[in-house]
Amino acid sequence: MPKYNVKLKKREQVARDTMAFWFDMSGTEFSFRAGQFVDITLENPPHTDAEGNTRGFSIASSPNDRDELLITTRMRNTAFKNSLKEVPLGTQVLVDGPYGNFTLKKDASKLAVMIAGGIGITPMLSMITYAAENRLENRILLLYSNKTAEDAAFVSRLRELERLNKNFRMVAVLTREALQGYENGHITGETIKAHVGEPFKNAVYYVSGPPAMVSEMRKALEGIGISEDDINTEEFSGY
Repeated sequence: MPKYNVKLKKREQVARDTMAFWFDMSGTEFSFRAGQFVDITLENPPHTDAEGNTRGFSIASSPNDRDELLITTRMRNTAFKNSLKEVPLGTQVLVDGPYGNFTLKKDASKLAVMIAGGIGITPMLSMITYAAENRLENRILLLYSNKTAEDAAFVSRLRELERLNKNFRMVAVLTREALQGYENGHITGETIKAHVGEPFKNAVYYVSGPPAMVSEMRKALEGIGISEDDINTEEFSGY
């Protein structure tokens, strides 16, 4: 797999304890499928630990953005994330990839139901943006869960994509507060059935988020009779 020496171009906070990082891919031949991830290596970072200087991140940008690569992560007090937050803009990093098969199926006959917990939204944002830009026929329903609105990254962008793409609909869910424009509560099998409608078994499901959330959603889907073949998952650890 090719490796690319590129520079950190920009970073900003996009939700509580959540930062987005853009890397300059101009002049490279880097390409990927929406939903894939890359490994990023920091050379001579200011902080190190036993886990090393390389971490994997889902790509949040669209494959159509050939000049920039966007990743987004919950910030934790770890050596890698502290380094990524502190190094000067223009710092060179090594991007290795892309990897992964958590990608939108070409078969547009089935509704794509995406269930994201927190930062698990990143690969789905890539897929949803790409589908809108390329006017794909795929129908997409996103169930996006966060504790509070402050924790929910990219909600404004996703609502804009709803307006741009008649085949995309988002249900934003908050588990710890009630606000206008959001549903309150936890996503369950019954929640999924209510929003997907009939025939909810004739859909393909994508789940991404923290490991516990992914496991819970898999059990919920299996509990309402969804075949394992129609469940695609991606787990986000907290390194």
